[in-house]
Amino acid sequence: MGNSESQNFEGADFTYVDTPDGLIRLIEQAGGEACERCAIDTEADSLHCYDEKLCLIQFATADQFAVIDPLAFDDLEPLIEFLDSTEVWLHGADFDMRMLRRTFDRIPNVVYDTQTAARLLGARKFGLANLVEDQFGVVLPKGSQKADWGKRPLTRKMIDYAVNDVRYLLSLATTFTDRLNELGRWEWFLQSCSEARSVAEVRREKDQDMIWRISGWGKLERLGMAYLKALWFWRDGEAARRDRPHFKIIGNDRLLEYAGALQQGESPSLPQRFPASVVSRFQKSIDAIGKLPESEYPKKIKRIRGRRDPDADQRFDLLKAERDKVADRLDIDATLIGSRATLERLAAQPEIVDELLLNWQQELLAPVLSGFQTGV
Repeated sequence: MGNSESQNFEGADFTYVDTPDGLIRLIEQAGGEACERCAIDTEADSLHCYDEKLCLIQFATADQFAVIDPLAFDDLEPLIEFLDSTEVWLHGADFDMRMLRRTFDRIPNVVYDTQTAARLLGARKFGLANLVEDQFGVVLPKGSQKADWGKRPLTRKMIDYAVNDVRYLLSLATTFTDRLNELGRWEWFLQSCSEARSVAEVRREKDQDMIWRISGWGKLERLGMAYLKALWFWRDGEAARRDRPHFKIIGNDRLLEYAGALQQGESPSLPQRFPASVVSRFQKSIDAIGKLPESEYPKKIKRIRGRRDPDADQRFDLLKAERDKVADRLDIDATLIGSRATLERLAAQPEIVDELLLNWQQELLAPVLSGFQTGV
């Protein structure tokens, strides 16, 4: 294939796609609907912008690599239709599925995750770099991990880094598919990937009464919580104005520090780097709390603890012991069979087992679960 549609990456083994014609050629050369599988990865600008957006799509088939620039397109429907017609392999698919859903309001029909496959095969270090080094002896460079993917033009170093994120995925997919089938775990993999896709499809709206409750908020009194909420939304407004992520305005630790000081009657000040207009809005957000009636302060969220249930405790102990025994025998992370939180819910409500565990997880825990059903 040729190199770039508009940028020149001399000697590259990938195609840079930023025109409709280039996209159509890429899909045709990939085999269109006859293509059995492909690999993709995505890059976003979450470290540099307020509203995270999809900035790059890396693409691979058995014999080609491409980098697709979504910022250059008004319509990427041909690509989305292609992805719907084939297996799409990703690594650590949750983020990529979320970005695809946010950008295109859909997720490819079949999504397989090499990270999930690796974990089901017993890998404890399952980052892409770990797996590539383990399987192929190749050490992937990390230099562009925090790059601003929204800037154009992209450098050759950034593109090379991006292509490496899909360069080995299909080879890993082949190896892992064979191994999963050998061990009789392919169905586990299918169920796990399908469940992850279903979860990613659900659009969750941000809870305005929870979004500001950053780690450490529970140590504040209600007045301090009111200040923290006001400061969080002040920061959110400044981030939106400047198109920057929150942490580049001011960090969570500083917001907690300010809220704690304010509830003690102190008057914190912003660092001198902030212009007068920002300081003025900061002060207004603080002053507004001074006029707020106590009845409107945020309420503490108390964890509801029911009475201790000896039967549930016994069921939990049985579940955990069986889970750990099975995980040790299979040489996989026990949490793949069921996290502690899942086992606690299951012990308390055995009747909702279908909501909590996939079929393969239920089968592994069947000796204990069957006892619950018979009242043993």
